[in-house]
Amino acid sequence: MYFLIYKPYLMLSQFSREGDKPTLADLDYDFPKDIYPVGRLDADSEGLLLLTNDKQLNHRLLNPKFRHNRTYYVQVDGALTPEACRQLSEGVTISVDGKPYDTLPATAIAIPEPTLPERNPPIRYRANIPTSWLSISLHEGKNRQVRRMTAAVGFPTLRLVRWAIEDLTAQDMTSGEIKALNRTDMIHGLRLR
Repeated sequence: MYFLIYKPYLMLSQFSREGDKPTLADLDYDFPKDIYPVGRLDADSEGLLLLTNDKQLNHRLLNPKFRHNRTYYVQVDGALTPEACRQLSEGVTISVDGKPYDTLPATAIAIPEPTLPERNPPIRYRANIPTSWLSISLHEGKNRQVRRMTAAVGFPTLRLVRWAIEDLTAQDMTSGEIKALNRTDMIHGLRLR
């Protein structure tokens, strides 16, 4: 079984409880017991998350040797510069487990504000400080990597939305929405052969 969900902001990417934080179990759907998320989105990130009971697919998507593209829409603090996009595209040095790590080249471009579901609570508004939007596509997934990358070039992340995994997107999805897919659509959308 295969599901796409638009994980809401502040929801944990798991079914098990941790204090009073919302989890995938709070979504309005009766998932089978053997369904698990493929990868994670931090509680303060939102957007596309895959759930499946297909162990082969899970392995293929989590093993770094099988690279797959993930695209994020990122709202950053400040007026994003072409130089920052160039640095992000070429790769930057971030800290992973307390050690310097050079990120792989990515695709980073400034974009107009995308149409996304409302976030609750919304991003703070400060009239004197601009924000910008960035689309960044990468095929590695270190812990909090996108946030660390934007901070490394001087533009801290305010809102982070995973928009796509290969050709599967959150287009027209609302926060908390669940879409069931068949195997053919999932494999085709992920460009797996």
